[in-house]
Amino acid sequence: MLEELLIFTRGGLILWSSCRALGGAALLKGSPIDALIRSCLLEERSGDAGFTQDAYALKWTFNNDLGLVFVAVYQRMLHLLYVDDLLAAVRRDFSQIYNPNRISSYDDLFTDKFRQLHLEAEARAEAMKKTRQQPTALSSSASGGAASKKLGSNARGGGGKKNSGSGKDDSDGDSGKEQNGYTANGANGAHENGSHARAAAVVVNNAGKENGDPNDGAFDVNTLRKKTGGKKGGGGGKKIDVKKVAKTEPKKAVKQMRVWDDKPPKNEKLDFTDPADERGDEVIEKVLTNQGDSMMDKDEDLSSDSEDEEEEEEQNAEAGQKKKGWFSSMFKSIAGNSVLEKSDLQPALKALKDRLMTKNVAEEIAEKLCESVAASLEGKKLGSFTRISSTVQTAMEEALLRILTPRRSIDILRDVQAAKERGKPYVVVFVGVNGVGKSTNLAKVAYWLLQHNLSVMMAACDTFRSGAVEQLRTHARRLQIPIFEKGYEKDPAVVAKEAIQEATRNKSDVVLVDTAGRMQDNEPLMRALSKLINLNKPDLVLFVGEALVGNDAVDQLNKFNQKLADLSTVPTARLIDGILLTKFDTIDDKVGAALSMVYISGSPVMFVGCGQSYTDLKKLNVKSIVKTLLK
Repeated sequence: MLEELLIFTRGGLILWSSCRALGGAALLKGSPIDALIRSCLLEERSGDAGFTQDAYALKWTFNNDLGLVFVAVYQRMLHLLYVDDLLAAVRRDFSQIYNPNRISSYDDLFTDKFRQLHLEAEARAEAMKKTRQQPTALSSSASGGAASKKLGSNARGGGGKKNSGSGKDDSDGDSGKEQNGYTANGANGAHENGSHARAAAVVVNNAGKENGDPNDGAFDVNTLRKKTGGKKGGGGGKKIDVKKVAKTEPKKAVKQMRVWDDKPPKNEKLDFTDPADERGDEVIEKVLTNQGDSMMDKDEDLSSDSEDEEEEEEQNAEAGQKKKGWFSSMFKSIAGNSVLEKSDLQPALKALKDRLMTKNVAEEIAEKLCESVAASLEGKKLGSFTRISSTVQTAMEEALLRILTPRRSIDILRDVQAAKERGKPYVVVFVGVNGVGKSTNLAKVAYWLLQHNLSVMMAACDTFRSGAVEQLRTHARRLQIPIFEKGYEKDPAVVAKEAIQEATRNKSDVVLVDTAGRMQDNEPLMRALSKLINLNKPDLVLFVGEALVGNDAVDQLNKFNQKLADLSTVPTARLIDGILLTKFDTIDDKVGAALSMVYISGSPVMFVGCGQSYTDLKKLNVKSIVKTLLK
């Protein structure tokens, strides 16, 4: 049963609903249409085949020329076959009566028409279903008759074939007779027990032929030993030979220190770490903590050149339009507009997809973006002096800006102050795969927070990797901030909880929690991470990812979010809130990982790591990224 069919504009104005036409349908639970708009239409996923929310399935179509959206909602378990047909008919008929200047409702104009379209679509679906079932029944009966004839012929003359040649062929013929006889008996007398089947199998296997069950001829150690003469190991003296060879192997030479200029070697340790005790608690005299302002607080000047180029292009375009003058506008009005079809957009979209993939955008993401742009442009009218490629590029640029622009506030400093007023520390958890730079970028974030006069505590919850605690301890000593640690082989969730309690007692403003790197397929470590997040309820969960990855970014974020949702012990699972993109200074113009991560997770890029010092942390310049992707 169709729950609702809703027609609204792209601006959000509801024009018509099928509640009255369907006999006063009940209110939908959970607002599935709002979820569709938030999760699909605004996220440039309109090229998808459908959308599911709770118990509902949704399908939609557009009239891009008029800016209308048609959405059908039905129960997911029903699998209605006529929904696509009904949406196409509704779009066709409603577009004919739509008037943008109309103020009153369309109930009096379209309700009766919709009832008729609904009945016709249901009738067509039923007729199609019946026509599909009839040939299936006929073909099944015909195949059944042919099978029975074949069985009868086999039963009458199953052993009539004679083989000549080698003994192997004769044995194959014999085994074929046994099998054919078994098939005939099985077809004619199903009441018999399985003794005949076992006997036939024994006959075939005892003959040692190839027509037996392949599982019966599996590798057998005892058979192999009989064939080799009962010797264990296949030879008596081989073990002794191996031992002799092992004894005569030369010892590996120990690496010696190189001597330069014939000078005697000095007994010096190659240890250049800071003078501290073995736990690293001793603070050296004066550590250089002020390395300058963090790039997070600096305005992005790198995009000034690109902005100047954009302004020059706009000015040139305006000058070109002025040169064309009244003649071009008159010719345009005479020539009229052409309607864009999907076949017209395919060449430009193919070139755009290839360009995105060369910028390190995942193939799946590039394809979905092109499908979404095609869905938004199909049916629009194209001006006579407008190229399809420029129209597609403009639509893609708008789509990329919408995707990369954060939909919520990412002002961490304001959130820290709000948590401080509540008397609680602001907790940030850094998660990600191995070797992406979680600890280093955690120290960069700590340095940025210190510059804003906030008290920071580090929590060493990477109790798995050797040297992780010492690495974080070194950063804490250099930045002169406290660190909470419990050593190795401890439960990281408990360590994080005790760190938050310690920060609450000491009135620290921010707690930065370092976690162990883990692959997205490692379920034990993902379970431990889910426990840490559910137990401590951090204010921010940051996924640390490399800017070097391509297609793997989709797999990493998908599985991290999926595991956190599946392994959560609370009804509302906590997922990734933001992204910290590292090694951004090593990729040149291959900036596609930022787009792939934001598209697949819906979370914004909050920090970008672009160097090895504490100041090398900046914000993501969305306009610069979009220009680089489409360049």
